[in-house]
This record gives sequence, structure tokens and C-alpha cells, in this order.
Amino acid sequence: MRVSRLYAPTLREVPAEAEVVSHQLMLRAGFMRKAAGGIYSYLPLALRVLKKIEAIVREEMDQAGAQELLMPIVQPAEMWQESGRWDVYGAEMFRLNDRHNRNFCLGPTHEEMVTTLIRADIRSYRQLPLNVYQIQNKFRDERRPRFGLMRGREFIMKDAYSFDRDEVALDKSYQAMYDAYTRIFTRCGLNFRPVEADSGAIGGSGSHEFMVIADSGEAEIVFCTECEYAANVEKAELAAISSVDEPMQELKSVDTPNCKTIADVCNYLNLSIEKSVKAVAYTSEKGLILCFVRGDHEVNEIKVINTCNVINLEMASEEELTKAGTVGGYMGPVGMDPEKVMIVVDSSVMNMHNFCCGANKSDSHYLNVNPGRDFTPTFVADIRLIQETDACPHCGGKISKARGIEVGQVFKLFTKYSEALKATYLDENGKEKPMVMGCYGVGVSRTMAAAIEQNNDADGIIWPAAIAPYQVLVVPVNVKDELSSQMAEEVYSNLLKAGIEAAIDDRKERPGVKFKDADLIGYPVRIVIGPKTLTEKQIEIKIRKTGEVMSLPLNDDYVKAIKELLLKL
Repeated sequence: MRVSRLYAPTLREVPAEAEVVSHQLMLRAGFMRKAAGGIYSYLPLALRVLKKIEAIVREEMDQAGAQELLMPIVQPAEMWQESGRWDVYGAEMFRLNDRHNRNFCLGPTHEEMVTTLIRADIRSYRQLPLNVYQIQNKFRDERRPRFGLMRGREFIMKDAYSFDRDEVALDKSYQAMYDAYTRIFTRCGLNFRPVEADSGAIGGSGSHEFMVIADSGEAEIVFCTECEYAANVEKAELAAISSVDEPMQELKSVDTPNCKTIADVCNYLNLSIEKSVKAVAYTSEKGLILCFVRGDHEVNEIKVINTCNVINLEMASEEELTKAGTVGGYMGPVGMDPEKVMIVVDSSVMNMHNFCCGANKSDSHYLNVNPGRDFTPTFVADIRLIQETDACPHCGGKISKARGIEVGQVFKLFTKYSEALKATYLDENGKEKPMVMGCYGVGVSRTMAAAIEQNNDADGIIWPAAIAPYQVLVVPVNVKDELSSQMAEEVYSNLLKAGIEAAIDDRKERPGVKFKDADLIGYPVRIVIGPKTLTEKQIEIKIRKTGEVMSLPLNDDYVKAIKELLLKL
């Protein structure tokens, strides 16, 4: 590719709308342009990266035994109504009507579509296992599309679906996809970690997220420094903390003027924070939910959603709290009616004795509260967020934290969709059974953004060679010099003949401009053709990742040397 012909309009200034590095650099380096909030046009450089990621995904999926197909983006409402998700999926679903006023949606995901497709053709156990996948655009009407491709309203995704006879067979399909994903992100040159995860709106249970480690990551992950355990903080399960037995004391109310926080209460009453319980109130489609955790712990909203089996969870208003008979800053489980309010208590709280909590009226707390005697929970569950002070749930080792960007996730759906949509098969005895399903997604466009978030510096993008739009850029220092131009063209031609994806910056620009654009776009290797090339028969090589500069003799071996160099990048 000749840079003089390349459609890659670079920008010198950081666009004001771009908040994260990948968004800034993809706009500045001419990879994409905004069409609307969360919707982008991919320019040629970005499309080359996407095609490379897709090629890696296809190779690994095919090798793992999956077959590619392509399903419609526009999906009829009937499928979603049959699964029960049409009315509960939420505002993220783009809904539309055709000229006959029939309901459709733009596919945010394809569980209903693929299950309906497969149930029509697969009838016997002899046709299983089956794994199909597609690479296609998905649409989700995000409330706040932001961070460029990290949270957009239209994005490119690979989604695969496995159909098996039983859970033993599903385990094999799941492991095959887990291994394929490990190879995919390794080949993309990314530093990543698979972590245990919550299945979210997709449903099912048993899930891993593949997280690209990056300081800018939206998700927080925890991992053990002594074993292989790793999990999203929302998923990390914790055993109840035991408390030392002590005699039950008489419940009493005490004044706590202007003490709305746990810190204020503990300071005022001279209490250890481990002897306090704090509350967080949410509203849901099932009504008000009051959650209680130890004073030094935080509530895990995903665990609350799963425990209460709700879809929407928002912070409760003062009006809702007043109606329920409590007040913000002074909430407690004592005296609350579990018939009217869901009372969700962390399992560690149930082991506590004589603790302090809100008394459900302003400037007042209870002392010597004891579970069982003083209140009855609706649910007792692990609803707290893991902390670095917690022990590893698997081995008891030290927990550490990092931030990550989710680029892939694998789910065990079991029979959630096959039972709802009646996707069954006949076993050896002619008995009808539901197919056991798995679901496996890779965010293709998100992987491109994550690669940039993990690989950049003050000058621009640093592409891993496997997914770089072009692997090598040839830069003639002075295109007006005929000998330099001829030499650059020769080097460029030899690279192309050797199968190396190369570009040549043949623009009539100053060398400094070319070098700045080269660093901004992120070519892994830059070859400079200048005075040294003509006088000493050497080419100057700069490695974008390390900044290392080296010289290679301009002979038959330089192409081989560049090939070997690219394999290390």
C-alpha cells in the first residue's frame, strides 16, 4: 500500500469526545469516524485489523470443530416471546415494526434464533454434538454509549453455540471452546487472563470471561498469587466469615446524631467496624430490596440480582424508603416486614453477635442486634464484593487485583433455551430430551480496541505484529531524490514478494511528519531509506514496540531477517 493513496486521515489534536486511549488513537490515526453516538465507520486500517482478528477466530473455531453459518440480524418477536425474553430484555433492545406492523428486533444476541434454527433440523442423538458460529454485527441500545468501541451500540461479534446430548458432552464442548479462545488471544499477541464470571442476561450458569489486562479496563478482576484461581470481582464467591461466640445482649436503641455513615457511627459509639452492619437499598421490578453486609464490606450488585432473581436494580429513592418505613443512613433489618420488603443479608452477618445497625429512624441506631432473635431475612447469601484482604476461595492464598477488558466469554447454558423453545432430540431409546447448550462469544471490534488499550505510548499505537494493519513501513527520507526513491521501491517490492505486508510512505512530506504518522498508526517495523542506505548499503530498522534501532546490510538476507524479527513481535 502506498501511503499517498491510503485513506487514513490523521489528526494532530485529541478529539474532545474521546475519553479512553483506544478511542483517542483510533480517531487520531484515521482508523474510524463517528456516525452517531456509539456507532462508527471503520476506515481501511481498522478494517484490515478486524479482518486479521476474524481470520484468527475462524481458523481456531474451525480447528475446534465448529461450523460457520450466518443468521439474520433482524429477528421476529415471536422467537423472543417464546423464550420469555421479549418483555424482560430491557431498553437495550432495538425494536422495530415492518409495514404490516409485525414486531422485530435488531439482534443483540442470537440464542433464540439459533435454537429455533437447530430444533427444526436436529432430531436424533446421532446428529449431536453440533457447534455452529457466525461473525456478525450486533446491536444494543446502550443507555450511555462511551469509550469508543468499548461500549458501542453497534459492534462486531463472533458468537458460537454448541448443542449436546448431556452435561458430560457439554463439558467437552465447553473445554474445546475455552482452549480455542486461549489460542485466539495468544495469537493476537495479547496479555490476557481467563476468569470465572457471572452469566448475566444470557442466562445459564458456569462461565469464564477472557480479560485483556489493562489499567483502563472497565472490569476489576481478582487472582490468587499462589494458585490458578481468577475471577471477575462480581463473580468471586466467598465463604461466610465466622465470629467468636459471645453471650447475647439486650437489644437497645441509642442516639447517633448526624451519623449517616458507618465511619461516623463507629467513631461516635467507639465501636470496631467489624461489629457494625451497613445497609444498601435498591428498587427492582419486584419492589424494594434492603441489603445488609458487615461495616467494612461492600455489596455486590450482581450477587444481589442473582439471589433475588431480578433483572433491573437501581438505587432506591428517599420516597421509597419512607414508604417502606425506614430512612437513608439509618436503615436496619430490625422491625422491617419481609412480606413487604426483601431483606437480603450477607452470610457473614448471620454469624455476627451483638452488632450495631440502623434503627430505621433518623439519628438512631440499635446495639446488640442478633440474627434470628431480632430479624428474619428473606434471603441469606454471599452478597459481598471480594477484597484483597480476603483469602483465595480455592487455596486460601493471597488475593491480588487488576483491571481488565472483557474480549470473550464462554457460557454453559444447559437447557435454559432448549426447554423454553422445545429444542429436543430422541435418544437411543426413542425418548425425547432437551438439547444441552453452550454459548461462546468473542468481541471482534472490542478486541481491536483492547489491543490498543494494552499496547500504546505517548506517540501512538503499538500493534502486535499478528494483527497490525501493515507489518512494515518503508520510509524514503527524500522522495525527490531519485536514487533514494528507487532503493525504497526495491525494498518495498522485495518485502511484498516475500509475503510481508508492507506499506511505503511515498508522500512528499518532511521526514518528521512521516515518522510521527508511523508511530501514531503503529507499524511494528519501520525501515528508513536514507543517505546511509546509499553510501553504506545498509537499511535502518526501528522496532515500534521497544524503540530499538538497528542496521541491516542491504543484501539478499535482509528480507529473511525482517521475517524473523516479525515472528518475535
